[in-house]
Amino acid sequence: MNKNINEKVVADFGREWSKFDQSVVAGEELQNIFEQYFSLFPWKSLPPDAEGFDLGCGSGRWAYFCAPRVGRLHCIDPAKSALEVAGKNLSGFNNCTFHLAGVDDMPLDDGSMDFGYSIGVLHHTPDTAAGIITCARKLKPGAPFLIYLYYAFDNRPLWFKAVWRVSDILRRSISILPYPLKYVASQVIALLVYFPLSRFAGIAERVGLNVSHIPLSSYRNKSLYTLRTDALDRFGTRLEKRFTRNQIEKMMLEAGLEKITFRDQEPYWCAIGYRSA
Repeated sequence: MNKNINEKVVADFGREWSKFDQSVVAGEELQNIFEQYFSLFPWKSLPPDAEGFDLGCGSGRWAYFCAPRVGRLHCIDPAKSALEVAGKNLSGFNNCTFHLAGVDDMPLDDGSMDFGYSIGVLHHTPDTAAGIITCARKLKPGAPFLIYLYYAFDNRPLWFKAVWRVSDILRRSISILPYPLKYVASQVIALLVYFPLSRFAGIAERVGLNVSHIPLSSYRNKSLYTLRTDALDRFGTRLEKRFTRNQIEKMMLEAGLEKITFRDQEPYWCAIGYRSA
């Protein structure tokens, strides 16, 4: 039995990607988000026809931009409904292979992959450190692994952390509700909190103000659809972990990754490391 997985979280994400399949998001918006997450990724150093994996592929929104650049992409997700959405979104590519699996049972040989990435996934597993170790084992020596984990606001002021603590109390209460109720609650939050704060940040930026400490300012240029998706992602998830930059670096080093680099802009924290020899 797969131990490093929370079945209720998997079921919730399967419902999320069935509801928000990303089919109506403008390609430019998704590409801009993709480029933020993958700004550290060494595309030019990959071997010809590189083979790698997307752990927790969800709707396939990142695989859509990765697949054209590589030889073979293994799209892995433990939610069957998510894989069905990914299959539709990636139907135009013949180099994607889909696997119904979690991090512990990825059907890939150790030391076989030229690259790997996991964006916004392993902070929803019971043992994030063990998940990173498993991913690193699948890589060839020198192969890159890109990860995005929720940050612990270690680069934010105390008042910002206090705002998050209040929101986390709300998340804990909403995430255990029956799915229809937490869906409605998340959408209310998207409309009454995410939307006005993000648009206020956009206005502030246009008049020359520094918006980096305005909560949800990273959404100032994103569509309402993306806000609705991420509100469900955040408040509908029962298991959420957050890590400091130092904690992430330590987990990556202990997994046998080296030459670790962090993105110093939002989203925090994106990091890349390379499988040691």
